[in-house]
Amino acid sequence: MWEILNAAGIDPAPRRSRPTWREFLTAQAEGIIAADFFHIDTALGRRLYALVFLEHGTRRLHITGVTARPTRDWAAQQARNLTADLGIRIESLHFLLRDRDGKYSEAFDAVFAAEEMDILKSAPQAPRMNAHCERIIGSIRREALDHVLIMNASARRSARVDHETSD
Repeated sequence: MWEILNAAGIDPAPRRSRPTWREFLTAQAEGIIAADFFHIDTALGRRLYALVFLEHGTRRLHITGVTARPTRDWAAQQARNLTADLGIRIESLHFLLRDRDGKYSEAFDAVFAAEEMDILKSAPQAPRMNAHCERIIGSIRREALDHVLIMNASARRSARVDHETSD
């Protein structure tokens, strides 16, 4: 392809002036909170879903809720709960990073938009765009869920965490 373009006198495209996704995340880490769902399989064969939020700057993890049936209304309520729990700290956050899951509704986004946060949606089927959150979920699976039998959603009340991790 290069030979064809070179023969036609077409130079390579200039590098875009925008930062790469990695550069953006690094520069804006203090102001990003990421959201993601993950599933938990119980010892009784039921599947539960947890909604987690990760503050990029502090690596503080918030597990806001666990349910067998995550709905749009449930997710929006978890967002409201999180913003209330964060209190004044929410002022330092400028971006919510999330995927394109159908459980995130306009009401979910509106909770963060009301706090003057921009909603950043990852590209379809691109888990690397929310890599920090994915890595924490992997750690939860390897370090906790692979070693504990979860019976039902009420077990999370005794295991609720606001977990801080290091790189």
